[in-house]
Amino acid sequence: MERLSGRTSVTIGIVMLASIIILGVSGYMIIEKDSFINALYMTVITVSTVGFGEIHQLSQGGKIFTIFLIISSFTTYAYALTTISTHFFEGQLRFIIRGYRTNTLKKMQNHVIICGYGRNGQQVAKELRVFGHQFVIIDQNKTVVGEKLLKTDGFIEGDATQDEILKNAKIASARAVITTLPIDADNLYVVLAARALNPNLVIISRASSESSEQKLRMAGVDNVVMPERVGGAHMASLVARPDILEFMDHVSVHGEDPTTLEEIVCDGLPENQKSKSIYEIGIRRITGANIIGYKTPDGRYILNPTPDTKVIPGSKLFVLGTPDQIRKMREILREA
Repeated sequence: MERLSGRTSVTIGIVMLASIIILGVSGYMIIEKDSFINALYMTVITVSTVGFGEIHQLSQGGKIFTIFLIISSFTTYAYALTTISTHFFEGQLRFIIRGYRTNTLKKMQNHVIICGYGRNGQQVAKELRVFGHQFVIIDQNKTVVGEKLLKTDGFIEGDATQDEILKNAKIASARAVITTLPIDADNLYVVLAARALNPNLVIISRASSESSEQKLRMAGVDNVVMPERVGGAHMASLVARPDILEFMDHVSVHGEDPTTLEEIVCDGLPENQKSKSIYEIGIRRITGANIIGYKTPDGRYILNPTPDTKVIPGSKLFVLGTPDQIRKMREILREA
């Protein structure tokens, strides 16, 4: 049997309360020949168990009816009051949670919007939480999102291909959109809508075919991920180059393992340190971390940059080291 809705349960509870009152009044009026007021008084003090005295001595039939009324009222009131209080408590709780999520969304800046909460979307959310990034989930079915996630993160129930839904997710102030919808055409619509609403947005999309990948890139996506391609390449590499894969798996990008791979954006350099070299800043000497890669502001990558490589605003450093070493490096680059 399906569970009754909250409104139906409350209606049944109210009807049961009214029925027990009507039954009591009718019984005392018929059995004890009481007036309506006296019968109502006897019914109320009986079912509420307040302990006031009887109006008059009850007959044998009146006593038996009172016993029946007390037993019946226990069950009825227990069900009715529990149902009604639960309904209103849950309604108030939903209101509080909805208000909390609304306030959370209002405060979000530089967040990530996840469109679709299937297997790919769930993994994206898990990884973003590890990295400490704020995110908003858009999905048409809120039942796929656990209660814990509904209470702690931004969630919008709706169609991510609609402009209004993306606006509700504060796309204008977001840093990225990741669309993981199962249908490539839907991902294409999300990319087109997102790019129109925020031209500076980083957009990453899932695709299931090479033809879809080409269309998504034409629509303005920054990166396309094909899960089948990535999974197949990884499995083949486990056969062809198992030790390299094992080493890469050992190098964590989560900041928790002894060896961590991080990227550091060099945008906070003061005037007296801009355009200084890696050696002049003393990154390796002070922190002990290894700089294994460098990205120039125009997008060129340099593997194993030399000590005389200039660190300029807009560039990125790819660093290998312990979490403590990388923390020191971030402090140096902020204070440099």
